[in-house]
Amino acid sequence: MIHLGVVSLFPEMFDSLQHGVCGRAIEQGLAKVDLYNPRDWSTRSHRQVDDKPYGGGPGMVMQYEPLEGAILSAQSQMPRSMKVVYLSPQGKCVRQDEISALATAQQSVLFLAGRYEGIDDRIIARHVDEEWSLGDFVISGGELAAMVFIDAIVRLLPGSLGNPGSAAHDSFMHGLLEYPHYTRPETIHGMTVPEVLRNGNHQEIQRWQKKQALGRTWQRRPELLEKLSLNEVDKQLLVEFIVENGGKASDVEVLNTSHPVEE
Repeated sequence: MIHLGVVSLFPEMFDSLQHGVCGRAIEQGLAKVDLYNPRDWSTRSHRQVDDKPYGGGPGMVMQYEPLEGAILSAQSQMPRSMKVVYLSPQGKCVRQDEISALATAQQSVLFLAGRYEGIDDRIIARHVDEEWSLGDFVISGGELAAMVFIDAIVRLLPGSLGNPGSAAHDSFMHGLLEYPHYTRPETIHGMTVPEVLRNGNHQEIQRWQKKQALGRTWQRRPELLEKLSLNEVDKQLLVEFIVENGGKASDVEVLNTSHPVEE
């Protein structure tokens, strides 16, 4: 079982984790999620947990003491090896392989969801192991980010998905985006499911799926290909995709391959 926690001013937001994949995983005992509200450690009137920033400026800053109280309480209840992660737009963008490593190791994580203009930086200096971000944009608080990361981790736990092979085919699991999917009806609005997916030849289907995954990654996220070491078969599949989609030789500079693209 993986033990996850969240320090949040709005623990009621996490009721959504009781549904879907996360809900089943929690019900089956594959994951546990504990919530810690800093207001429970506030000594001020009305359980206030924020104050004006030193040096002036707009907004309010979450105070040190209530946050530390919540973190210390979590540390007393969660495994000693737990990682404390502050969710911030200044954090690193986390990759799928890092999420997979956490799930495989059953690494306990305490997510610290900031609000307002942020948190007292001394909390980061004393208690935070890493800062994570969903991307280069700002949202109102860390709660949504925490739910995203929890879902990403929990769905990789053995037994959490109805089909254990589903996660293995997800985008980013092998450094590529996922190939396209189709279901019934066979034809709709003049668009027909590719013949290769209907002929029952599993070897041809797997080859098509790999080609499409390589091609979609080249079209949509070419920087991902730069990080991969493609074998000769993969290179040839990508070249085929590019040619089939009207590409030119100059389009495949990222490949650094000896296979030329015929124009």
